[in-house]
Amino acid sequence: MSKLKELRKEKGYSQIQVQMKIGIDQSEYSKMERGVRNLSYENCRLLAVLFGTSMDYLAGLTDVKEPYPRADNIIEI
Repeated sequence: MSKLKELRKEKGYSQIQVQMKIGIDQSEYSKMERGVRNLSYENCRLLAVLFGTSMDYLAGLTDVKEPYPRADNIIEI
């Protein structure tokens, strides 16, 4: 299972709920979740905030799901 799918299921979101929260097309999100399409920087950032993880975790650079301390100017999704 992809990290995006795992995180989405942990939060109890459908693909449609995720796409609505981050403002992309559901088919595009589905492609990202299946690894057919790469995450843009902005989508990776939005998904990290939405799922409460780090961009490094989404990129496969760490196995630690917990996010780093966030800047004060981050808007929760």
